[in-house]
Amino acid sequence: MAVNVRCPLRAVLLLTVGTTILTHSALATPSATANIHINRQPMAQALESLSQQTGQSVIFSPELVDHLQAPSVNGALSADAAVARLLNGSGLVAEVAPGGGMVIRRGAATKRLPKHIRASRTRDERDIEQIVATGHRTRSVLSISGDQMQEMMPGQNPMQALDLLPGVTFTNVDPWGNNEQNSSIYVHGFSNSQLGYTLDGVPLGAGAYGNYNGLSPQRAAISENIGQTSLSSGAGALGTASTSNLGGTIEFNTRDPKAKAGATIRQTFGSYSTFRTYARLDTGNFGNGNAAYVSFSRQDARPWNLGAGNNQGGYQVNGKFVHKGEKTTITAYFDWQDKAEPNTQGLTAPTDLYARGAFFPDLNAAMANYPAMTSKSAAPGTPNNKYYYSAAQRTDYLTYLKISHKFFPNLTWDNQLYFHYDDGAGVVATSIRTNAILTILGSYLDPTGSKYIKNGQFTYSNAGIDPKVWNATGGTGFAVRTTEYEDYRGGLTSTLHYHLGHHNIEVGGWYERNNNTQGRLWYPLTATDTLTPYKRATNPLFTQWMNAFYTNTFVTHLQDSWRVTPHLTLTAGFKSEMVYTNGTLPVAALPQSLASSVKGAKTIVDTSTHTVAGGTIPSYKPFLPAFGALWSFTPHEQLFANIQENMNSFAQTGYGSTSPWAATSQEAFEDFKKTGKPETSWTYETGIRTNRPLFLGPLTGISGQLEYYHVDFFNRLGSIKPPNQGISGVGGTVANLGSVSTNGMDLSFTLRFGQHFSIYDAVSYVSSIYGSDFMDGTTLYATKGEKVPAIPVWSDKFAINYNQSGFNAQLFGTYMGVRPGTITNTVMVPPRFQLGFSSGYTFKHIPHMQSLKLQFNVSNLTNTRSWSTITAGDGSTYVGYPTPPRMFFGTVAASF
Repeated sequence: MAVNVRCPLRAVLLLTVGTTILTHSALATPSATANIHINRQPMAQALESLSQQTGQSVIFSPELVDHLQAPSVNGALSADAAVARLLNGSGLVAEVAPGGGMVIRRGAATKRLPKHIRASRTRDERDIEQIVATGHRTRSVLSISGDQMQEMMPGQNPMQALDLLPGVTFTNVDPWGNNEQNSSIYVHGFSNSQLGYTLDGVPLGAGAYGNYNGLSPQRAAISENIGQTSLSSGAGALGTASTSNLGGTIEFNTRDPKAKAGATIRQTFGSYSTFRTYARLDTGNFGNGNAAYVSFSRQDARPWNLGAGNNQGGYQVNGKFVHKGEKTTITAYFDWQDKAEPNTQGLTAPTDLYARGAFFPDLNAAMANYPAMTSKSAAPGTPNNKYYYSAAQRTDYLTYLKISHKFFPNLTWDNQLYFHYDDGAGVVATSIRTNAILTILGSYLDPTGSKYIKNGQFTYSNAGIDPKVWNATGGTGFAVRTTEYEDYRGGLTSTLHYHLGHHNIEVGGWYERNNNTQGRLWYPLTATDTLTPYKRATNPLFTQWMNAFYTNTFVTHLQDSWRVTPHLTLTAGFKSEMVYTNGTLPVAALPQSLASSVKGAKTIVDTSTHTVAGGTIPSYKPFLPAFGALWSFTPHEQLFANIQENMNSFAQTGYGSTSPWAATSQEAFEDFKKTGKPETSWTYETGIRTNRPLFLGPLTGISGQLEYYHVDFFNRLGSIKPPNQGISGVGGTVANLGSVSTNGMDLSFTLRFGQHFSIYDAVSYVSSIYGSDFMDGTTLYATKGEKVPAIPVWSDKFAINYNQSGFNAQLFGTYMGVRPGTITNTVMVPPRFQLGFSSGYTFKHIPHMQSLKLQFNVSNLTNTRSWSTITAGDGSTYVGYPTPPRMFFGTVAASF
């Protein structure tokens, strides 16, 4: 086995502990049952006791079981049988969690609750669940229910709801969080593409805007169909199907079909012509343990920073079927979505400007604002001038089939087969009046036009724009550039869960085959055929480059959870990751189209540059260990600790990325192949959880978590120019830029005041520090000891909830402290504070209707003007994206 030689003592310790636990499990006496002794008590305490006595992880929200009493359960029982007795008549059900253990959820409620339980439940089914620190894990896990998400903003991206959790920073220019081009999330110092994402256990890839191995969660499932979102902010479960989870995992779980036939329709209206429709039809139970639903959504709105004639949104369809047999559960799921989201152009900051907007659909205004064909003037307002249009177009098909079979009470086998197809494009209608754009277009459309070349670039400053380039691109002064994606991927996950005495053993594997292509194409934009942000262009002028990647992913894991005593559980295990990617260039960019300048050149010739022929580079780590401990030292408090190593496989993408295939010379690619290493991290986390009733006047309960974490991040990859490259501007490569060290603390808690009022707050501190300087060409960037940009050191989030009979109201807010705007910390981004508000009332006892709810939402309540997402700069500027203004939304929801 390969051991991390940087920390031999740590590796030996983990190997020793892991071997001890796994060896002990092999010698343990087989037992399908455990001696269960649970007295009649509150349900939360009963479930905690069950977890301690069986060694099974039992995940539940305190708000879900509040005011429920559990019956006494005694005898030699399996965990499944014991939990069934505890939940009998409660309206709750236990389901197998993706990473093992059980998740307690609301059932379909076809049975009337016993009278004594009905009397104890003073709140109805529409009450939202609070944010909860999930217990019975050796690592930090925080969850938000789907109901809470929809209360905050109907139809929102489930990623946006995570911004209310400690240690998370999510920003977007869209009130729903749906705009992917500038969407940003940081968790404990790690960004979008360094986290792992799954939907019902299906891998969603690395969260990249330029699709190469997955899709965003809002495209994988309709927002209203998400039942729960869980964040493992330090390290994800070993069985999580991801090879990018350096900083943790985010799991999205869809709602199951209801046991009773019915229909739901929700209609949202709001600012900027918002019109969102959601409809769902449930079959109810049919046949023998069968149930299904089909749902539909359509969203249309005008982007707040764009004029009339622009719209964002699209269509989405979900379907889900569940068969629950005596020993076998079968789940089938389908998702289709088709959307177009106009992109917001960032501003070079600091600046007094706030939003750039776009000219579309007024081409005449765009042409009038730019110089004519023969002009030698620069484009107006550079670099913060308006553009004509930009958008992300995406179509996805996602489906899976999952079969879970219980061979014996102590042996279960889960298998899941999935497939995903994506067809998308990032579209920009750009002015051709910049040296960089003219150099690309001229290289292909008029490579001999030496009259217009200066210092190796096409330029309008000598003699106006080359007529050949002007005419070929449509004669408007604009051209349409697309980055087009196509992705076919499918795979299988398989996991065995075996209960052996006091041990829960899990062994599993994941295989995926991914074929994806990415290409840069250019199209003319004429006065009669101007194209639009919402329709795919056809008949390109030329293809600048085309990448094709073929990837096989093999991941296996083994883990043992050993219940040493009823109050102490140890876990140990490891996973192996092997990712083999063959990257090719069916169409390679012309070397001169990548050049920036060659002093004194009269023609577009640069013999020092070459394009990548491609090749295979593996991302390989045969031993990634994990060790954890959980000590329930009181009936209400737990101490947890976890140590884990993870790897981020090389991104399966090319030009312009931090990927080996982004190197613009075959020599640089081959050099990286010999010496380059994938990014890795060691995560250490420890903390304490509590969930207890209180009798302090109006204060009746508290739940929360305090966590400390430390992360060592190695082999951070970045795009640079080699120091000996020269002045050509070509020959960029991807290099190891050193390490990052992160320390942080999270504190989150919920105070409950009786049955109707609660206050939630989460405060976070994080310090991510670069470990070294680096060279980019001939420039030295003194980053050692500086903070990683775009991450606030301090942040705070809160939510105040009130529920009474059919009425509910919630005030929530987020504070983000100062953020470094550059990698050298020379410019800082001002703090940001936002408030949101929601309220609603649910009417019951309406003829022919189960319920009718009216809901009102306000986003950015104080109409704050601040930067949301930022792209860090390397000098004295950064790119900032605006925060959407105050908006109002109303929703009518009817259930039948």
